[in-house]
Amino acid sequence: MAVALLGSISFSSSMPSISSPSLQHPFNFNKNKPLIVAAMSDDPVREWILSEGKATKIKGISPIGGGCINRATRYDTDAGSFFVKTNRSIGPSMFEGEALGLNAMYETGSIRVPKPYKVGSLPTGGSYIIMEFIEFGASRGNQSALGRKLAEMHKAAKSEKGFGFHVDNTIGSTPQINTWMSDWVEFFAEHRLGYQLKMAREQYGDPIIYERGQRLARNLGPLFKNVVIEPCLLHGDLWSGNMTYDKNGEPVILDPACYYGHNEAEFGMSWCAGFGGDFYKAYFEVMPEQPGFEERRDLYMLYHYLNHYNLFGSGYRSSAMSIIDDYLRMLNV
Repeated sequence: MAVALLGSISFSSSMPSISSPSLQHPFNFNKNKPLIVAAMSDDPVREWILSEGKATKIKGISPIGGGCINRATRYDTDAGSFFVKTNRSIGPSMFEGEALGLNAMYETGSIRVPKPYKVGSLPTGGSYIIMEFIEFGASRGNQSALGRKLAEMHKAAKSEKGFGFHVDNTIGSTPQINTWMSDWVEFFAEHRLGYQLKMAREQYGDPIIYERGQRLARNLGPLFKNVVIEPCLLHGDLWSGNMTYDKNGEPVILDPACYYGHNEAEFGMSWCAGFGGDFYKAYFEVMPEQPGFEERRDLYMLYHYLNHYNLFGSGYRSSAMSIIDDYLRMLNV
């Protein structure tokens, strides 16, 4: 989104949790055990850093520029630096979904992502997430390396449950429904396009985009003729603000909205991602391009245009409407 829950991680307040992670082995999930409620601390971020974070002294705390949804802060300590995001109005479920996604990507050993350590509630309301601090280098780097490593992640992480994710999460601040489904076309029609279209109707009273969008959602099948679709782990919100490079020039991806889906859906934010020819060439060397790729590109962009319409208003409606109408003409429905 162009602005910027289960495991061995403890939660504050009334949010469910599992016991706290160590720095070496966070998120050792056991989904069958009861969830534990952690006690509230006056400063849970500081408390974690000075205990499980293995620090004895916090040397400095400095704000970091970022998106408009969360506040980002760097904590420098005698045990290294930590990256902390806080949100004063949204509970831990949003960061819980982010942490699960980060951990899933981290475990593939492919593209670099910050390792998540801790999620919890703030005593004054809201929530926080503590993660590895990565020192960034150039904002633009090797597009071939980015394409190759992203493809390696898609190739390495597949789900036997089908399409979806362990929990619902958020795309920006919009809920993203990830209930498992065995059929990708049905999943995308219902949980991606359908959900956003219903939001637009309820929020703006927009029956035209709803009716035409639902007509498209019911007729997506021909766009996937002769396509093999596997449930690959997706970052889910890959735009230029969520991609960077570390000080060694290795690509880093951040702020995910993860789920298991068609790998091509990863390019849905390409309209503000800056993917070039070198990126796609390297990507398709690992994950070969499938028939009809170009015809489906706008379909996956539509989801994100609808989300921007719902988040930021009518400036994005015309782009979404244009894509819908083009597909209705193409499919003759």
